Amino acid sequence: MTKEELALEVIERLKKEYPLAQCTLDYDQAWKLLVSVRLAAQCTDARVNVVVEDLYAKYPDVAALAEAPVEEIEKIVRPCGLGKSKARDISACMKILRDQYQGKVPDDFNALLKLPGVGRKSANLIMGDVFGKPAIVTDTHCIRLVNRIGLVDGIREPKKVEMALWKIIPPEEGSDFCHRLVYHGRDVCTARTSPFCEKCCLKDICQKNGVESKK
Repeated sequence: MTKEELALEVIERLKKEYPLAQCTLDYDQAWKLLVSVRLAAQCTDARVNVVVEDLYAKYPDVAALAEAPVEEIEKIVRPCGLGKSKARDISACMKILRDQYQGKVPDDFNALLKLPGVGRKSANLIMGDVFGKPAIVTDTHCIRLVNRIGLVDGIREPKKVEMALWKIIPPEEGSDFCHRLVYHGRDVCTARTSPFCEKCCLKDICQKNGVESKK
């Protein structure tokens, strides 16, 4: 089985296992996802979802958050860790949205990358979830699982994993595929315990179980 064939089989099986593929960060506007994805660095999505409730209650739109003192933002987001740097990035980002984009989040990948605190993972998430464009989000679950499954071979650098996956994942499948990897990584192919291979829908095609795929 080639990597392209393996990728298509994995996609189909994960679709059946997790039919509803969606981001686990709560948001109803694009700018809120931008804030949440910054807070999610080294923090669980569940905690971020709780913390942002207080943030948005006090600062309900881009303009309000852009005007907020960084120190006040930091007080609210501190439970997510790295409060000082996250608050600084959020403040700077909201000011740019207000001043350069009429309060809107740009739908251009390179423009997103220029925003403070936004890397390729965050930009891809926004492109896929908000704008419905091809995207591959190489978070820790994605990197761990695609290496275990055999879709990539010992690649750990997020950008390199992303580039490798672009070659074998159909563009229209990328965003949902990565969301399903998150679900599978949390429930079955876990990081902190031994993966639950016996109940994995991919166990007979996974390289970790001794099934080899051609490059």
